[in-house]
Amino acid sequence: MPATDYQGTSSPLTNIGRSLLPVRRDQVHAMESPIGGSASNEAEIESFQRRVADGFHELASVPSDELLSLPWVRKLLDVFLCCQEEFRVILFNNIALVKKSPMDRLIADFYERTVKALDVCNAIRDGIEQIRQWQKLLEIVLCALGDSNAGYQRSLGEGQFRRARKALIDLAIGMLDEKDSGQALAHRNRSFGRHNTSGSHSKDHHHRSLGHFRSLSWSVSRSWSAARQLQAIGNNLAAPRGNEVLATNGLAVPVYTMGSVLLFVMWALVAAIPCQDRGLQVHFNVPRQFLWSSPILWLHERILEESKKRDRKNACGLLREIYQMEKCSRLLGELADSVQFPLSEDKESEVKQRVKELEQVLDALKEDLEPLEKQVREVFHRIVRSRTEGLDSFARGHNPE
Repeated sequence: MPATDYQGTSSPLTNIGRSLLPVRRDQVHAMESPIGGSASNEAEIESFQRRVADGFHELASVPSDELLSLPWVRKLLDVFLCCQEEFRVILFNNIALVKKSPMDRLIADFYERTVKALDVCNAIRDGIEQIRQWQKLLEIVLCALGDSNAGYQRSLGEGQFRRARKALIDLAIGMLDEKDSGQALAHRNRSFGRHNTSGSHSKDHHHRSLGHFRSLSWSVSRSWSAARQLQAIGNNLAAPRGNEVLATNGLAVPVYTMGSVLLFVMWALVAAIPCQDRGLQVHFNVPRQFLWSSPILWLHERILEESKKRDRKNACGLLREIYQMEKCSRLLGELADSVQFPLSEDKESEVKQRVKELEQVLDALKEDLEPLEKQVREVFHRIVRSRTEGLDSFARGHNPE
């Protein structure tokens, strides 16, 4: 189904179904208000639902060639951070209700999900660092086959092609997504910067030659699984029942909304970025009456369809730039294997065209990879800070001075 189908059925955004609060108004004993709170409280919750819907509508409206690109992933994290901040404000404005049952249990469950999301952030940062190592190999290829910085064109000889071919082979090996690749990645994360005195020294030498990760504290354990972690984040995540909405003055709704946003964002990161034991088999069962359900479910469907494409099934990540990197390096490698010296003008022209395509991929990585890493760090620290503030509020509530 093309992207235009989503836009046609979901715009304007205010017409996507009905929000949970009016639905509960119809269901719960014909009560005048579903949340039993002030009009301003209800308006705040409704506003939050619409903000979430607006953000994901924008993400869902992009064409196929922009979905899962570095700029798109960065926009996804921007949306998450905005949702997280507005959610934090809602909790702060209703701190007395947050401390009461059953809201205290719902919030505690949400904080447990956020703790599990921290490990996903760690793994994603490791994956970003892996992409950076591949980027360095592409830079070797560009240095070998591209025009020199002096501004003149040089003729390409066997030496330059040998150097480029070696880097392309290292890149192809690094990008293989075999069953044990996650274990190899985890082992490298745990051992970089250390001397390996075991018999596996030669086996690990290739991985260490790609460069060292900068921070051991970001690495996950070798037994960690992204697929299992996503399942843990989504475990028992269910839309609030009518009695829970009433008992919490409606606050159960934004808690569920933020939990669903957290799950989707972590799932999309795992889909895009190489990480340990990737798995996309996460079931999103979001009631259609939520304003934000349609864009999130549509994005989920589009990403799953992307993962099933013939040329993406065995990819180490669905990030658009990884696909372009793999495609450009493969075509250039095939060309490098077929050349004879001295190069004909046609072959040299073809090589330069492939190198130009490779340079465009490198430019995209240089522009967006480091900012993405900073955003992942910000998501990590924002989750930690929000949870710490929440637990401090609980402690003060249960231990009044």
